Amino acid sequence: MLGNILNRKNGKIGVFDSGLGGLTVLAALRNNNPEYDYIYLGDSARSPYGEKSQETIYQYSRQATDFLFRQGCKIIIFACNTASSQALRKVQENDLPEGKKVLGVIRPIVEKCAAITSTIGLMGTKATVSSGAYNRELSAVGSKAKIISNPAPLLVPLIEEGWAKKTITTKMLKHYLLPLKSKHVTALILACTHYPILIKQIKRIMGKNCQVPDPGKIVADSFKDYLARHQEIKLSKNGRCEFFTTDDPEKFRRLAKTFMPEKIEKIKKIELI
Repeated sequence: MLGNILNRKNGKIGVFDSGLGGLTVLAALRNNNPEYDYIYLGDSARSPYGEKSQETIYQYSRQATDFLFRQGCKIIIFACNTASSQALRKVQENDLPEGKKVLGVIRPIVEKCAAITSTIGLMGTKATVSSGAYNRELSAVGSKAKIISNPAPLLVPLIEEGWAKKTITTKMLKHYLLPLKSKHVTALILACTHYPILIKQIKRIMGKNCQVPDPGKIVADSFKDYLARHQEIKLSKNGRCEFFTTDDPEKFRRLAKTFMPEKIEKIKKIELI
């Protein structure tokens, strides 16, 4: 009985994304800290978020956090750059139950790239680029680096359809990346967790003079450091992972193999309201 009571005081780690891209972050988190319990939620039915209004993105993000808190999460990571840039701060300020935390992916990525160069390229959804969130975070960390941005609205739908290796996706990558390459950026922020699926093609297009850090690894390393600095946060350690989607579970299962090596046995479909 005492063990059950103590276990209820601990919590799971929630990972939320607009679709499948956050699986790249989840895979890196589980590689760093496999002992913890995770819940992944992909809102694929309403993906992509990048073309939606800020208020809509906030409402979707709030619904996702509410669901994950009800499932026993103590910390939620917004593994979605669009949600991180458009909704994270408002969720943190208005919607958090006592003792709960919501973290984003932007700050650790900015810190990493600011340490590399003073001329940073950024490719993301329209909502992420227009938010100015990365520029604000650069100022917050005291960096004078310059960000040159280019929105890439078609990449997420192509990736979510399983077209990462198709010729049309390579053509779109060149269309989005060559303007950044012409500006001689020496580090590139992949401001969407879907994009690491294309990181080999991206590195080939950008060439040897541009570093392209893996955002999933950056976020996972930063989160590991965060937990080391906040040992008061008690998390359950059974090594389990649950998966939820708002769309077709079988499609999720089929496409998930592209994003993470772990085989997903069970996926539950839910409706966020």
